[in-house]
Amino acid sequence: MIFGENENNSVTFSATKKTKVLVTHIKRLPEVTEVNITFTEEDVDGRLLPHNDALVISLNVLDFKIKRVLVDPGSLANIIQWRVLEEAKLIRSIISATKLIVGFNRASVTTQGEILLPTNAERVTMTTLFEVVDCDMGYNIILGRSWLHEIKAVPSTYHQLLKFPNSGGIKQINYSKRNGRNINF
Repeated sequence: MIFGENENNSVTFSATKKTKVLVTHIKRLPEVTEVNITFTEEDVDGRLLPHNDALVISLNVLDFKIKRVLVDPGSLANIIQWRVLEEAKLIRSIISATKLIVGFNRASVTTQGEILLPTNAERVTMTTLFEVVDCDMGYNIILGRSWLHEIKAVPSTYHQLLKFPNSGGIKQINYSKRNGRNINF
């Protein structure tokens, strides 16, 4: 503390010096979900094994069904392609914000802005912040940890499945079959 003289707000310096401040931190306990999320061998039925495929799903964004959505628990950001927004006529909804996104190979991409969009996963709707990029990344959208944590989802690349709790129990989204390089809504 810096004091001008021997008095601070009508309290003498010696009285201020003797005053103790007690700070209490309250620890918030996480909500306990009564439903356990598990994956079984039955979840693999119909999948070709062994495989090394990433988990790619389809997701409803606004009124569009977006295919080639990569579920990436290693990504910090949710990313959407500029051309997806262009085809959906949402370019004017982009909020100006420039960020530098760096990938695992240290290659960097500068974002074109941000956009808030409603995402709907098995009737669970939430507003998601996406970073907008104008480059070819092979996917229309990348869903990162923030989206996964918000929806409390557990992805399994082995099972090619994404499961998350809901008031009606456990919801799941299966992988999407490969659909080439074109944009499919």
